[in-house]
Amino acid sequence: MSRSAYPHHLAITLRWKDNDVYGHVNNVEYYSFFDTVINDFLIRRGGLDIHRGDVIGLCVDSQCTFKQPLEFPGVVDAGLRCGQLGNSSVRYEIALFREGSDEPAATGRFVHVFVGRQDRVPVPVPDEIRAALEGITG
Repeated sequence: MSRSAYPHHLAITLRWKDNDVYGHVNNVEYYSFFDTVINDFLIRRGGLDIHRGDVIGLCVDSQCTFKQPLEFPGVVDAGLRCGQLGNSSVRYEIALFREGSDEPAATGRFVHVFVGRQDRVPVPVPDEIRAALEGITG
């Protein structure tokens, strides 16, 4: 899918340490980019309080398909949309784009289950987060 299929975007500057000995961004960094675009969205648009809130999101499933290498220096455009929104869970769909490219370098999914911070028991997606996610549902 192209950039336009993802309603939310975050520019992430690649760092020197992201490259591996083969001269491209190491695969583990792609998951870090996924985590970054999701949590930036939840904090800024959904009001998630990562330090003191009663509810947190735990990753229970993730997947990445690598299509093209990313390389330092550069900027990755992380596209995000909500693929499925349940009572206590959400499946995010993510695409990573190189600067100037409409073809994704990688695509993936990431599933959060929202739980109580103390007891880790699933809880309904908080209203403010739900409203933000509904705004990026694909």
